[in-house]
Amino acid sequence: MDPTTLRDGTLTVEPHPMLALGLLEIHYPSAIGALASPAWLAALLAIGAPQAPFSPDDALRGAIRDVLRHGGYKPTGRGKPASEYLLRAAADGTLASINAAVDLGNAVSLHSGLPISVVDLARVKPPLRVALGAPGESYVFNSAGHVIDVEGLLCLHDAEGPCANAVKDAMRTKTTADTARTLVLVWGAASHRERLAAAAAWCRALAERLGARVEGE
Repeated sequence: MDPTTLRDGTLTVEPHPMLALGLLEIHYPSAIGALASPAWLAALLAIGAPQAPFSPDDALRGAIRDVLRHGGYKPTGRGKPASEYLLRAAADGTLASINAAVDLGNAVSLHSGLPISVVDLARVKPPLRVALGAPGESYVFNSAGHVIDVEGLLCLHDAEGPCANAVKDAMRTKTTADTARTLVLVWGAASHRERLAAAAAWCRALAERLGARVEGE
């Protein structure tokens, strides 16, 4: 995959035989702390929302797990893809609104079945690359200080190390009330490129409905 040009530099993706990746740079009209999720977006955080253009795909679930297994990572238990967590949370009625940027990613991930990372571009330090986590690499992924070991797991890396993946994103690059520009990574499988393209297109359309400007695909 050729390097992707971002406003502050480039993002490179190391070759991977099973990965298909969607990248969107989203510029919101204001800091998201001042941009409440509208009712139509919150409604998409429910299973079976009629506005969602996707149907469940059991084969896709296995394909995403296979992508993550390729580097030696085990996508099971607490380490399963984030899209599977969202599906469980929505089924339990515990998938709540967080902010417009995160709700956008969660809605597209929930219905497409593809894990999605939402990164605050003001909090990452170029250069950026997508590559397997190295032995010993890890990061804190929540406010409680819990750590994920990312050895063998495809991750977005910045100058300080890994910071996002299809399982859990790092606290240090997650959105805050001050976030105005995000990088959205849609983690897909080469065997399901049409699904990836549709998910990225829907993400773009929803972001533009929020009044955001979107670059990439």
